[in-house]
Amino acid sequence: MHISELDTPAIVIDLDIMERNLLRMAEYTKLHGLRLRPHTKTHKIPALGSRQLALGAVGLTVAKVSEAEVMLESGVEDLLIAYPVIGAPKLARVVEVAKKTRLTISVDSLEAAQWIAAAADKAGVKIHLLVEMDVGLGRVGVKPGADAVALAAAIDKLDGVDLEGLAFYPGHLKDWSADGKAKMAALSETVSSTVDQLKAAGLEVRVVSGGSTPTEWHAHEVHGMTEVRPGTYIFNDRNTILCGACGIDDCAATILATVVSTSVDGQFIIDGGSKTFSSDKSAEPGHGIVMQAKDAHFARMNEEHGYVELPEARSRFKVGDRVNVLPNHICVAMNLHEQVYGVRGETVERMWPVAARGKLQ
Repeated sequence: MHISELDTPAIVIDLDIMERNLLRMAEYTKLHGLRLRPHTKTHKIPALGSRQLALGAVGLTVAKVSEAEVMLESGVEDLLIAYPVIGAPKLARVVEVAKKTRLTISVDSLEAAQWIAAAADKAGVKIHLLVEMDVGLGRVGVKPGADAVALAAAIDKLDGVDLEGLAFYPGHLKDWSADGKAKMAALSETVSSTVDQLKAAGLEVRVVSGGSTPTEWHAHEVHGMTEVRPGTYIFNDRNTILCGACGIDDCAATILATVVSTSVDGQFIIDGGSKTFSSDKSAEPGHGIVMQAKDAHFARMNEEHGYVELPEARSRFKVGDRVNVLPNHICVAMNLHEQVYGVRGETVERMWPVAARGKLQ
């Protein structure tokens, strides 16, 4: 199929750029002796999880039990749920996942650990736990140091689970200014100090899992970390560019849209709005980059309309023209689309259902 035959709006993925991104990360982690466990929240597609595993990933990461159920289709033999699993319905399903693959869950409370342990013990499965610590984002996680050690020691006494080590997410690190570098140094000290305290308490630390796409090329600077969990790197997006982790030529996924109106002076309307791109903001104004007119400003959206401001809109674009928009946040956009298309040049080579789309439970 030629790309001109695709209906719009549609997410199109440049297969050459995607493969280059995957290989670069695989080579980086191998060079620095880090385990790669990609977060599948970005692509949500088992076939792409399989490709990551084929390139050397030790396993995959998900956020929700329903995502774990979908990612079993990738053939993954080692899965991490990097999110607290709370509630009887989820625990009933999580033990079924644990019967099919080696399963680890990150927790930041003894209550969560006890509930998981009881469910695992009753089902006759073993689930591995990581103690989640807060390293600066202020979202989830116990305090590093003594609090992390106390939770780890309590988990170590539970039946049905094994203490695996530590987990963290440095989501507060977004740039490599002097302040960003100082925060990275502080992160390294926090992680290495907590690992040392766990070992001093006689607790085994097999895995220290962390990282993110914005910090992806600096992961080796965090002393004590053994595993990284980048997600967005497979495609990248405008936010990844703005945090300095990639260039525009490293962005594999764009949203193909059609110009449906030029009736208002100084703007054109595309056939995608907040239901296509999401309303995620960026460090700079606008909702994305129009690749055919980088000087244009994707100013605002309704549910189905995208307003692109451009003084010469009528002379540069006509109704029916198509544009590729690099979104601010590709992960959320993927969750809005039922299928995506892999392209090489002008040829559509693949169509993938977004199998984990809407898997929130």
